[in-house]
This record gives sequence, structure tokens and C-alpha cells, in this order.
Amino acid sequence: MAPLILRRVASTILVMTFVALFVFGLLYLAPGDPAAIIAGDLATQADVERIRASLGLDKPFHTQFLSWAGGMLQGDLGTSIFSERPVAELIAQRIEPTLALATTTIVFSVIIAVPMGIVAAWRAGSWVDRLVMGFAVLGFSVPVFVFAYVLIIVFAAQLQLVPVMGYVSIFESPAGFFRSIALPTLALGVTYVALIARITRASMLEAINQDYIRTAHAKGLGIVPILFRHALRNASVPIVTTVGIGIALLIGGVVVTESVFAIPGLGRLTVDAILRRDYPIIQAVILIFSAVYVLINLVIDATYILLDPRIRY
Repeated sequence: MAPLILRRVASTILVMTFVALFVFGLLYLAPGDPAAIIAGDLATQADVERIRASLGLDKPFHTQFLSWAGGMLQGDLGTSIFSERPVAELIAQRIEPTLALATTTIVFSVIIAVPMGIVAAWRAGSWVDRLVMGFAVLGFSVPVFVFAYVLIIVFAAQLQLVPVMGYVSIFESPAGFFRSIALPTLALGVTYVALIARITRASMLEAINQDYIRTAHAKGLGIVPILFRHALRNASVPIVTTVGIGIALLIGGVVVTESVFAIPGLGRLTVDAILRRDYPIIQAVILIFSAVYVLINLVIDATYILLDPRIRY
């Protein structure tokens, strides 16, 4: 088991090295000269050369990359071109709303989706099953921003139950926090509820048809202990894997959701940086998102190795 996990860790380090190379190469993949873009149309050639020197663009690629990577490993994410503030400071100011939205979305999705999938598997072929699967198809088909605008129109504009946009920290006002995070969580959570419910149903259907479930029925156990104590426990590996993948997929959804609801999180910071071509912020945020994605997949692999005895190492 340990050698297999170590191989996963080694492959993760290799993947992150390639990701870092790609993220750093954004300056070179961007159309035109980054220094000229930053300097603006009215800048002189001397201004452009001065910016190139300040960004280190006049040095060889490998020298620039090693210097940048060394700073990243020490926690130096660079300095914003436009605000001239440390990128780490800007990210620290924006990370709370993103973590709050991601956490509430995952908790909401798991609480709603797992019981939905269990009931759909238990009543396979019934109208309940068809209703759950219809919702799953709808959740996959409709983009997040469409759900977001529908929720804004209904609950914020017409019923005026929650604010249209913005974010209130839970440390300032718990009630205000839940009111501000409710619609973004619902909008972002629909897709993940559909995903987790569908996987839960498929895993539970396979578990319910096993011999030990029929034995439990023959012993006179109730349906709730059978479903939750026996079937769900044995069907948990694919569900846990899907939840982990859902956490990784939240990265893209958070960017869209924060933009629609004007939440000052990392997603909104990324969009603003792209519009202003603030390359240090773009590089740092993409690298952080990529690291989170890769580490979550590493945790999923390790969990799968620990839970599934069929894996050989």
C-alpha cells in the first residue's frame, strides 16, 4: 500500500512541475509583448524596456522560471502590477468568501444528493426514480449562470427574501452570511447535487442487488438499517470519489458564481486580473487552483487505495 501511495505522490509532484511551467509560460503565451501591454499605447520604448527589466523578462527563460519557482516555494507570489501590493496579501483578503461558498456548496450537495440517490435506487423504476433522474439531467444540462439569474429574479428581485449580490462575513453577522450565501450556494450546488445523486443511485443499485442485502431482508431487518448500515457502507467508495471530484470541479463554478453575485472571492479576483492583464495575480491564482485540484485527486486516490481491498500494490 505504501509504495503505491508514494508513486501517486511522485506523480503529483511531476504534474505540479508541468503546471508550474505552463503557468509561468503564460507571460510568453499571451499575445504581444507583456511589457508593452502593461506599459500602454503611449509608453516609449524606454518605458517598455524598464518594465521588462522590472519583470525580469530580459533574462533567459530558465533563469526567470527558477527565480519565480523559488519565490513561490518560499511563499512569495509576486507583486500586483496595477495595485503594487503583494499578491499573497490580495489572495488572503479574498480567500474567505471562496472557501465559504465552496464549503456550503459541498455540504448542501452531500446532504441533499445522497438521500436522493438512495431513495431513487430503493424505488428504481418508480416515479420517484424518474423524478430524481430527470432532475439530474436538468442539473447537468443547464449552466450555472442560468440557475443563478433565475434565482436572483425569483428570490431576490421579486420576493426580496435575500440580497441580490454581495457577501457578508460569518464573523460579522451569521444571519447576514447565510442570507448572502444562500443563492450562490443553491445556484452552484444544483450541478453537484445532480452529479452526486446520480452516482449514489448507481452505486446503491449495485449494492442492493448483492446477496448480503437479500440475507438482511430474510433476517427481518428494516429498510433503513439495510440501506444506510449495509448498502451505503459498501457503496461509499464511488460516492466519496465523486464528492472529491466535485470539490475539484468547484474551481470553475466558483469563478462564474462569484462573478454573477459580485462576491469578492478568488474567482472574482481572477476575472478582474484577466481583464486588467495583471499577470502575477493570474499566475498565482491559477497555480493555487491547480495545486488544490491535484492535491484533492491525490487524496481521492489515497482514500480509494485504503478503502478498496481489490487494489494491488
